[in-house]
Amino acid sequence: MTAMGKSASSHGVAVPLSSGHVETVLSEETPITPREYRDFQEFLEKTCGIRLGEKQEYLIVSRLSGLMAEQGMASLGHLLEALRQDAHGTLKTIVIDAMTTNETFWFRDMAHFRILSDTIFSGADRMHRPLRIWSAACSTGQEPYSISMMAEEYRRVRPGRLPHDVEIVATDISTRIVAEASTGIYCGMTLSRGLTAQQRHRFFSPQGECIRVNPEIRRRVEFRSMNLTQDFSGMGRFDVIFCRNVLIYFSNALKKSILDKIAETLHPGGYLFVGSTESISGFTGRFEMVAGHGGIAYRLKD
Repeated sequence: MTAMGKSASSHGVAVPLSSGHVETVLSEETPITPREYRDFQEFLEKTCGIRLGEKQEYLIVSRLSGLMAEQGMASLGHLLEALRQDAHGTLKTIVIDAMTTNETFWFRDMAHFRILSDTIFSGADRMHRPLRIWSAACSTGQEPYSISMMAEEYRRVRPGRLPHDVEIVATDISTRIVAEASTGIYCGMTLSRGLTAQQRHRFFSPQGECIRVNPEIRRRVEFRSMNLTQDFSGMGRFDVIFCRNVLIYFSNALKKSILDKIAETLHPGGYLFVGSTESISGFTGRFEMVAGHGGIAYRLKD
């Protein structure tokens, strides 16, 4: 799950009402009323922790108009009523998938990957077990596969190092995205965003007009569907957690709760990466900042 506003464009139409106010609409005939918007905000935050801000109706328009047309729903109110009656959670899953559609690319924030290789991998050479890494909110899989490529390259350049290799767990709230990521197949714009020609040749194989991540890269990554607002003590302990470009969409209270759970999930001295524009200052005192290669990581205090 990544930034909700980054890939969405506003397709809403503003029409004047008799009161002089303006309402965003899904179509000319179906305005989103203020009450419907508040109810949907509450549904989204309660379900997955994401807070829609003021005047972000355009996200609903761009992401749910097609779904509502397919379901024959005339308004957002009809969708909300259907969600209330959704006993098996099928519609809820579809709506959450649509609202958390992700945008990412390979080796995003390269400074983090340099810290991973030069600081964390090099410090793990004497470990008597695999290095465990969690890619939280992994989106379509570019982040965990990029981590695996870094591990592959590290071991190739330094034979005999990282003797127990790396295990990567990748999670996202969207079951559809997780299923898509697990195939390791990428087409269109995802073929080139962040990848060099050398990396494409070394780590991928042609798959028609697409490319597929090679088996030696995929074998390190286990994909799971997971909601960060829920308990994740059953995940086990990790040495590194990537939780990037996610926390900014949660309330301060939920952000603090997630950071506390992350601290409990990391081994002492483990590392946390958040987005390059994010900060955990003021939410937890359990980490110390580690700077290097133009980037920042947070190390859990012993």
